[in-house]
Amino acid sequence: MGGPLSAWPWERLGSFKYMLYAPLVSKIVYSRYYGESMVNIWCHIFIISMLRCLIYQGWSTFSNMLFLNRNKQIFSKGLDFEQIDKEWDWDNFIILQAIMSSVACYLYPYLGSLPLWNGNGVIAITSLHVAVSEPLYYWAHKAFHGIYLFTHYHSLHHSSAVPQPFTAGHATFLEHLVFTAIIGIPILGCCLLGYGSISIIYAYVLAFDMLRCLGHCNVEIVPYQMFEILPILKYIIYTPTYHSLHHKDMGTNFCLFMPLFDALGNTLNKNSWEMYKKSCTESVKNGRIPDFVFLAHVVDLTSALHVPFMFRSYSSIPYSTRIFLLPLWPICFFSMLGMWAKSKAFLVSFYNLRGRLHQTWAVPRFGFQYFLPFCAKGINEKIEEAILRADKLGVKVISLAALNKNEALNGGGTLFVNKHPTLKVRVVHGNTLTAAVTLNEIPKDVTEVFLTGSTSKLGRAIALYLCHRNVRVLMLTTSTERFKTIQKEAHVDFQKNLIQVTKYQAANNCKTWIVGKWITGAEQKFAPPGTHFHQFVVPPIFHVRKDCTYGDLAAMRLPEDVEGLGCCEYTMERGVVHACHAGGVVHSLQGWTNHEVGPIDVDKIDQVWEAALKLGFRPVSSATTQT
Repeated sequence: MGGPLSAWPWERLGSFKYMLYAPLVSKIVYSRYYGESMVNIWCHIFIISMLRCLIYQGWSTFSNMLFLNRNKQIFSKGLDFEQIDKEWDWDNFIILQAIMSSVACYLYPYLGSLPLWNGNGVIAITSLHVAVSEPLYYWAHKAFHGIYLFTHYHSLHHSSAVPQPFTAGHATFLEHLVFTAIIGIPILGCCLLGYGSISIIYAYVLAFDMLRCLGHCNVEIVPYQMFEILPILKYIIYTPTYHSLHHKDMGTNFCLFMPLFDALGNTLNKNSWEMYKKSCTESVKNGRIPDFVFLAHVVDLTSALHVPFMFRSYSSIPYSTRIFLLPLWPICFFSMLGMWAKSKAFLVSFYNLRGRLHQTWAVPRFGFQYFLPFCAKGINEKIEEAILRADKLGVKVISLAALNKNEALNGGGTLFVNKHPTLKVRVVHGNTLTAAVTLNEIPKDVTEVFLTGSTSKLGRAIALYLCHRNVRVLMLTTSTERFKTIQKEAHVDFQKNLIQVTKYQAANNCKTWIVGKWITGAEQKFAPPGTHFHQFVVPPIFHVRKDCTYGDLAAMRLPEDVEGLGCCEYTMERGVVHACHAGGVVHSLQGWTNHEVGPIDVDKIDQVWEAALKLGFRPVSSATTQT
């Protein structure tokens, strides 16, 4: 239980806490209305607060760009949902310091008339920082590691398993009151000495945040050579590795930014330099080869922002279009053009399951491109490139997501397997489990279903499986030839259960629809009241019937022992993945050595389903009533 002043005063406000900026914004508007300069002290406080948020967000983006720095990470554990939720309100301290700055301006009105620049301020504020802030922080930080203060206050900060830029702001209210004083003393002192200026305040505060983010970024980026050239730098500036040792051995490395004070206080971790040099020189060796890779692709421009390296809090919840993303649309558009020009599959996220590393790579192509004939060759080249890279790395299984295994594009992956018969990596489309999930959602007492997309890879498997279960399958298709081909695959005793229909009116009395091809609201009207729409179509159909129920896309919940998972897979809930993704994981965990490409082996549907359940995967109920 936290002690006094451990909780934030506005803790219960949720997102409404940003209304605390309202008085500051009102003051800016008021000053502007009465003819005062827009660039006044109130405006500066607000601008600095926004710039600070951008700095932390920018560092967070960099820290989570796994395709750039995965091998340079100090803590290799993935960022999970628990830590993201704990650090959700990381920016509370920025609000607090904006409030405290506004109070200081009321108490010292002359702060509003500071010059733009004063050269003497650089020396003054640097001296105050080294002589006051650094030792004061060292003493306070060490005090917070005492039994009482650590238990009731500082343990919250250390509860974050993986240091992140946002972790720097993750602390109790009391800690940040002390921290505000530490950052404020040099600024206020410089101003009281007559050397203050607007530029000095901006430079000090933003440089302060940059160094805090550097220490918590979990990526070693400081070149060790400069410490060998000038050894004294080891006592002047810390590194991410140096600070990470404090999270491993909490009795050492208490400094703010200067290890000098740890050396003077005899709290310097003796392994600091060796660990730092090792992190720099062996970064190439730090990378762990994944056992499994899920090869996804971007769906559309706004969903491209649903990745951990953009907004980790946003990616930790199911995807939906948000208003705050709209200003970033042009950035996505030009990024898309750059991807068209030259790009390759990049690492997006990873998690650990049963001691095995599972990674998600993304082919830099957008959903609509898969339907442009002139893009097909280029898309296949990118998928092939990713498969060959995985094969070279020693990946055991690579699973193709969504449109990456499109039948018309590459025959469900057969193109790559036939072209490279010596592949060691197993190529898997995962659709066997997708079929199993869809089939196991259908009640056992159903005697008739209406199937759209009936001649597709999944539609064929579902139709054959159900007809062998003595269920009448109304297969919507205008291609008699393709229907006959599928019908001939069924046992002669069950062929009569497959019935070709060419119009939606044929399903007027059928309450179980399995949608494998997108249908409009007008087409859904042919379903009788009480119909349940199962679906394996991408994108999902619109829920337009209030008197019917709709299933989501086939999905499964990952086993409970998954570790390091901190992002949602598109519109799926936390810990839930598309069935094809789960199918690839099952293939990997079971150690199956066959490729799973091309047509689905109907005889293996039950085998894959039982293997998934045995491994701890659980189906996700998809029946929801539209209201």
